[in-house]
Amino acid sequence: MFITVRINAQELYVFTEPASNMPAHSISTKLTGHFVTNDNIYGRFTQRWMPELMLGINKNWMVHLYSTFGNMHTSNFKFESYGIYAKYRFFSKDEIHKHFRMAVFADASHTNAPFHYDEITLMGDKSGIAAGLIATQLWNKLAVSVTITHTQVLDKSRNDKVIYVPERNYSGMNYSLSAGYLLFPKEYTDYKQTNLNIYTEFLAGQTLDRQTYYIDAAPAVQLIFNSNSKLNIGYRFQLGGDMERMSKTQWLVSFERTFLNTLKKR
Repeated sequence: MFITVRINAQELYVFTEPASNMPAHSISTKLTGHFVTNDNIYGRFTQRWMPELMLGINKNWMVHLYSTFGNMHTSNFKFESYGIYAKYRFFSKDEIHKHFRMAVFADASHTNAPFHYDEITLMGDKSGIAAGLIATQLWNKLAVSVTITHTQVLDKSRNDKVIYVPERNYSGMNYSLSAGYLLFPKEYTDYKQTNLNIYTEFLAGQTLDRQTYYIDAAPAVQLIFNSNSKLNIGYRFQLGGDMERMSKTQWLVSFERTFLNTLKKR
């Protein structure tokens, strides 16, 4: 367990997933908050909370069950969506102090939120399905990861006869480039040592219907306590784009707790 957490510490990205999985036979609970202060169409503070239950089936398979609650689309704070995410690691080349891994994933979500904005996300904003590929390379204390995702929006308006102006977006591509570095501790002497990881992630999206796009930067810090609890703080902001979005800036705070060997057969 200690070796697994130690090696993967700097690839536990804040805004994206690595190709590596959580420890096998384990359960994690996670609560993520997304906050927009005033940079949105409403000109008011908005928030979204996403509780997750994550299952490490084995070294190759993991599953997330999640839901969202918020006031991103309405003036009242209420239930928004639910979904499931599954990831399969199909390639791993492990060496001393480095490894290269690849994984495929699928995501499906249903939301009660109204159809707003050009941006296509399944985290409370759109109902749909997504599939993608992740490649992650670790060199000692540095981990770099690339993700490509294709998303299809499954909204009832997709098949109706209404002509929407502007035209609605129902398909899109997302890309990410993430880097994480283990800053502390310099040397491991005990699994209870607190880890400090720093991250820089670049997140981009492109719609395939009207050809709109955005590019974001997302720096973040992460603290890992006792090798089983993780606190993330990140800030995401737009570098460029022409897409109509809820916001061009956003704060993220999350806390995750892992329970090791919970699913292991006795």
